Amino acid sequence: MTAYQDQIAALEQVVGSNQGWNAISPEYAARMRLQNRFNTGLDIAKYTAKVMRADMAAYDADSSQYTQSLGCWHGFIGQQKLIAIKKHFGTTKRKYLYLSGWMIAALRSEFGPLPDQSMHEKTSVPALIAELYTFLKQADARELGGLFRELDAARAAGDSAKAAAVQSKIDNFETHVVPIIADIDAGFGNEEATYLLAKKMIEAGACAIQIENQVSDEKQCGHQDGKVTVPHADFLAKINAVRYAFLELGVDDGVIVARTDSLGAGLTKQIAVTKAPGDLGDKYNSFLDGDYISSADDIANGDVVVKANGKLLKPKRLASGLFQFKPGSGIDRVVLDCITSLQNGADLLWIETEKPHIGQIKEMVDRIREVVPGAKLVYNNSPSFNWTLNFRQQVFDAWQAAGKDVSAYDRAALMSAEYDTTELALEADKRIQTFQADAAREAGIFHHLITLPTYHTAALSTDNLAKEYFGAAGMLGYVAGVQRKEIRQGIACVKHQNMSGSDIGDDHKEYFSGEAALKAGGAHNTMNQF
Repeated sequence: MTAYQDQIAALEQVVGSNQGWNAISPEYAARMRLQNRFNTGLDIAKYTAKVMRADMAAYDADSSQYTQSLGCWHGFIGQQKLIAIKKHFGTTKRKYLYLSGWMIAALRSEFGPLPDQSMHEKTSVPALIAELYTFLKQADARELGGLFRELDAARAAGDSAKAAAVQSKIDNFETHVVPIIADIDAGFGNEEATYLLAKKMIEAGACAIQIENQVSDEKQCGHQDGKVTVPHADFLAKINAVRYAFLELGVDDGVIVARTDSLGAGLTKQIAVTKAPGDLGDKYNSFLDGDYISSADDIANGDVVVKANGKLLKPKRLASGLFQFKPGSGIDRVVLDCITSLQNGADLLWIETEKPHIGQIKEMVDRIREVVPGAKLVYNNSPSFNWTLNFRQQVFDAWQAAGKDVSAYDRAALMSAEYDTTELALEADKRIQTFQADAAREAGIFHHLITLPTYHTAALSTDNLAKEYFGAAGMLGYVAGVQRKEIRQGIACVKHQNMSGSDIGDDHKEYFSGEAALKAGGAHNTMNQF
């Protein structure tokens, strides 16, 4: 018996044992169960955590099995992404969603657009997780609803072979529900605040939470200046808080992504607590920039002095009260951050870099793996990078170092369209195309994401439509630029009534009211034109 038939048989027992339920169809009830596989966000978190753990193991065995995601700022955007993935690739395997704190701040705050500084309402984070999964579950219901209609049509036509084929699709249906890696920023307060928010995120469906080592009330976007890190003990307390939240809610294999901003962060708000030379606090303090002193005469009013490396160090303190790290210490601090996080409960690492350079990432990962061999990264393929210029300059530098003539190129102006068809530009594009596979193989990157892609695609497509529709093209700007392409590319939402759930509603009306149901999808439905 198939899984579908098993559901029907089970519900026949339930319906048959309750007097007065004769109007209830066990098959219709079975369909509704299959269309709503996940009853709660915790069901989703438990399911997707297992998916993600299996993917991590697959990557450890074969680095070509890396995973990917795109950041989505609305449930509909995430839904359309997964529908497109299933359409083009036939499977959602190793394809995730990323929930970006930057996009919540810029697009989902009740205050309106905000900078990425943790000023948005923290409740908007679990709210977006729940919204994304609501839309993904609706994508399941919509696709299965179509299959149920096909099954009914095949049965009505007496086509048993077609009916069997459709039932096989139902039994082997792959859900649109995939893991979400969700950004909790720097934890939105102390460790208790982090724990409380993490619980809400997990209850909404998050199986993976990304947290960064910046000071919560000084938080900056990873690609902007002015970042301030915290001592390791403070960060580890928040990792513990997230782990306790997972364990309390029964998501024992929840995933924690520990992000370090130390490569670009030159400041700290605190001098770490240290009890003995060489302990973690002492190591953190050893990176402080300052002057070694020999007597109290070298101390001015308000100066702070610490013992580091066996000497008295007077750290450099800015007018803001912040302390600065030694120039050039970023990579060493990143390596220490990552090793410490992995040794204290984190599962994956996120290293925020200033450019997409495999060699730089590999240098850090190799050092981390000397201590923690299985270290794996989540990497931000950030839109903040000028990918075209970065990679053209990387090729320019490599060619120059190899003695190749680069006199035809102006390194500072390589973004120019005049270079687009040159040998150098074509080589750079090849490197961009293979960047994810190369970095997965050489630099330990398990998951590649783009934080803000759908922010940019929404802006680009809207700009193109506005230019055409309000210009000389008029209505043709929409028809040729949008609808005609939707139809020819098989974009699901060209049938926007179906996409919004109209057909699901019609099915339910038939379940509930039988022949008396008033349906919206009849002969006069204009969606029949598609």
